[in-house]
Amino acid sequence: MNEAQHHDLEEVLHLTPKQVSTGLALFYVCYVIFDFPSNLIMTRLSPRVWMSRIVIGVGIIGSCMAAMKAAWSLYLLRLLLGIVIAGMWPGMAYYLTLFYPPSRTGKRIGQYFTAAQVSAAVVGLVSAGFQKMDGLGGLVGFQWMFLLYGLVGILVGFSLLWWLPDRPLPPGEVPDRSGWHKWIPQSTPALTGEDALIHYRDLTRVYHRSRWGVKDLWHVVIDWRVWPLLLMYFGVVGVGIGVQNYATVIIQSTNSKLTSIDLSLLTAPIWIMDLIAILLVTPFSDRFHHHRALFFSVPVCIQIAGLLLTTYGGSEANPWPRYGGLLMVGFGLGPTVPITMTWTTEIFQPRHGEVGVAAASALVSGLGNLGSILTTYALFTGWPADSQPGRKQYRKSTLVMVGILCLSILSAFAMTLLLKFVGNGSRAKQVSSGSSTSEGEGVMMDGAAKRELQERGFGRLWWSRR
Repeated sequence: MNEAQHHDLEEVLHLTPKQVSTGLALFYVCYVIFDFPSNLIMTRLSPRVWMSRIVIGVGIIGSCMAAMKAAWSLYLLRLLLGIVIAGMWPGMAYYLTLFYPPSRTGKRIGQYFTAAQVSAAVVGLVSAGFQKMDGLGGLVGFQWMFLLYGLVGILVGFSLLWWLPDRPLPPGEVPDRSGWHKWIPQSTPALTGEDALIHYRDLTRVYHRSRWGVKDLWHVVIDWRVWPLLLMYFGVVGVGIGVQNYATVIIQSTNSKLTSIDLSLLTAPIWIMDLIAILLVTPFSDRFHHHRALFFSVPVCIQIAGLLLTTYGGSEANPWPRYGGLLMVGFGLGPTVPITMTWTTEIFQPRHGEVGVAAASALVSGLGNLGSILTTYALFTGWPADSQPGRKQYRKSTLVMVGILCLSILSAFAMTLLLKFVGNGSRAKQVSSGSSTSEGEGVMMDGAAKRELQERGFGRLWWSRR
């Protein structure tokens, strides 16, 4: 932002490209470390209070970023940002399973995830406006952006205490208002009357949860099913964050004549394509939820094709095919992360219950973000061999991203085959009651779980026949 006026982040803070990459990567280091404990805390406390705490914390740190003066302040605030935001993404995946069956969360997680795409697109558009504010009140463009976004985040965070519903309670049960609860505003229940009664009968596991202990947590950690999902997430989130952080420098490498405002505006369509793909694909991935690997792998192939076009397409006279490749990458990215998180909840809920959803989602999201560290620190401007200007700039970085996407595809199909031959039987007996429950495969299943076993979608494809 405002590079021509020497008011961009690097010049104002006197940073080298390597220091920028380090600052970006430090966020994910803390995210990896704190994602797991944050999600476990959410299962013991009020989910809406914990979500509100995260958003308020992000807003405060975001506002403070307007005051950065040197590399050390960038490092410190990025570390703090990773700590306070940890648990937000896997926490939302866990939160949605309190209201929907796991096999029906793909579309809902996708709808929630569209906020990230809308945000990325809006940032690209409004950053052009913030650049016009450069110098106003003694602040440069990026300082205005951090300050205003941070203040909005704080206001939204406090509003969640009134707006966001807490976990559902059995019909007739009143919320606990003792202890610290009496100081927290009471939100409106998500369901009331007949709707609440139907939900209670259909998702009894939500209402009759058992307290988990260290042994239960250990069973989730050592479950082999975490690792294929983690590798799936590693590839797609690494590419997604890499493109998000370096979209402008990738676009500039394809056309050096573009101004900083042009670059900001051209990033928005990438995330609009991402949003479109989420809305198109995730509902089908729920309808045919026994074939998650297929709905995951096809978009990943689109990403690979887009990266190759960005790397090898176009010419000096016509660089726009390379930009078209970035649009393909954006489209392919859309459904992959929501599908991975949905598949995680779908596999671990019947096996381990609520702690399985919370812990596995956090492990997949947290450790999977090691891919983000790779793309933000080791690649692009963080990789000296790829930082030299010219037509071949960033070629090695994009080929590395192609490689980790191939790993994601292999992991998805490995998971499908392993589930077919090893199985995904339920470990623990789920506590259930009501007329919609039935006994099966050593577990008490509520009505929603029973339907998930019966629904197949697409008929019996060769890899899912039993």
